[in-house]
Amino acid sequence: MRKIAIFNQKGGVGKTTTAVNLAAGLSRNNKRVLLIDLDPQGDISACNNINAQYNLYHFLIDGAGLNECITKLGKNLDIIHSDHKLADAEHQIAQLKENINFLDKKLNSKLDYEYIVLDCPPSLRLLNKNAFYYASEIIIPTSTDVLGYNSLEKSVKRILEFNKINAHKNLISTILPTMFDKRNKICNEILFKMRKEFTPLLVAEPIRINSKLKEAPKSKMSIFSYDKKSTGAEDYWKFTKLVLENEYMYDLSCPQAQRDKAIKEYYLYGKKRELMIIDNKVTFGFKFITNVTHSIKNHLTENNKKQKKVVYA
Repeated sequence: MRKIAIFNQKGGVGKTTTAVNLAAGLSRNNKRVLLIDLDPQGDISACNNINAQYNLYHFLIDGAGLNECITKLGKNLDIIHSDHKLADAEHQIAQLKENINFLDKKLNSKLDYEYIVLDCPPSLRLLNKNAFYYASEIIIPTSTDVLGYNSLEKSVKRILEFNKINAHKNLISTILPTMFDKRNKICNEILFKMRKEFTPLLVAEPIRINSKLKEAPKSKMSIFSYDKKSTGAEDYWKFTKLVLENEYMYDLSCPQAQRDKAIKEYYLYGKKRELMIIDNKVTFGFKFITNVTHSIKNHLTENNKKQKKVVYA
């Protein structure tokens, strides 16, 4: 099972849009997905038709059953929504002696899903620390502008600090540039800077600015249901495929040593996985990328210490 936290300490960067559409994309690839709204603003509720009797607050604090809090959105997609009361839950959790792993204890061994997607609030408070502790990886959506890049640097720093303070190993699996306009000089400069500072392998292809992505929540649909031919649907489908390609590295059912080796090979040696037949089973293996290896190796050599801090902390 992969547990993915969608985090950026800045709001308005496409975090909830990414969480909703990644979850929808994964479910359309026949993956069993649970989307959890950890944001007291409850924006995910505005994007979907919610019919559950209870929400995340009732599950965490009032002892409501998990099934009572789940809304089924499709064949493979479930959601646990939130509202403003979740902020009260944070205050109550803070009173506990062991409060950073509260979410992990509540959810651990109770879920039968292949993917858990957590939509984190734009803050550095206790709910996000619980998400970091519970998740196996973090995806950082960030707008392709100056403020977005500044927030990206701060978000990465906060994650690394959390890992150090709590002796945790939470990997930043992907940086997702959003709101990209190829005609805009600043957007192109920021995208280039992201790839330069964080390596081309860590930075995904950007999500282009698209009006359909803003319209879809009003109709309470994912971008795939609202307009599957839009550039927004095309971009998030590509991103979903990228997440699926990285499955072997972040699936917690795989031995830790095997996952560590895969991650190191992917990020340090310019290798990319592809479908392969191993022991008569279709799985993801590695393929050497000859056309980009040289430039990536040069980049990593120049920034070796910095890259290791970003990827492995």
